[in-house]
Amino acid sequence: MNIALGSDHAGFAYKEDLKAHLAALGHTVRDFGAFGPASSDYPDFAVPVARAVAAGEADRGVLICGTGIGMSISANKVPGVRAAVLSDPTSTRLSRSHNDANVACFGSRTQRLEDVKTLLALWLGTAFEGGRHASRVDKIRAIEPTAAGDGCPGRTVNGGTCTEA
Repeated sequence: MNIALGSDHAGFAYKEDLKAHLAALGHTVRDFGAFGPASSDYPDFAVPVARAVAAGEADRGVLICGTGIGMSISANKVPGVRAAVLSDPTSTRLSRSHNDANVACFGSRTQRLEDVKTLLALWLGTAFEGGRHASRVDKIRAIEPTAAGDGCPGRTVNGGTCTEA
């Protein structure tokens, strides 16, 4: 699998370990930085990873910051990305099987590295179920902003849902 990998300064050490770990498992890893432990801003790494996933240049993305939350918020601004903070086996499995999450986010300040590796293996090995879940993911795609910034092209937003104008 082709994996886009990124971190800020807080996640740098975990990223370096995960890069070697994923490569040893046979994955192709593209490192988007950070390239050192100096203070850095998580959006600077989350967005390029997310864009690579959305463009099909990577099958999945993995992001690490202090909590995973900043990376997730940033990555989810990119249309086509469904980033999830993974903290336990159930939400990890369901993020893939039900939500088709394509970017995993972790926190170096809130999770042990060995737990991250376990969750990452579960996430990478879980397939999207499709079926009724596919229609739900399609609804997410329908509200994603277009290049013009309009989440409901040709329609209006009414109570959080798109309706015909």
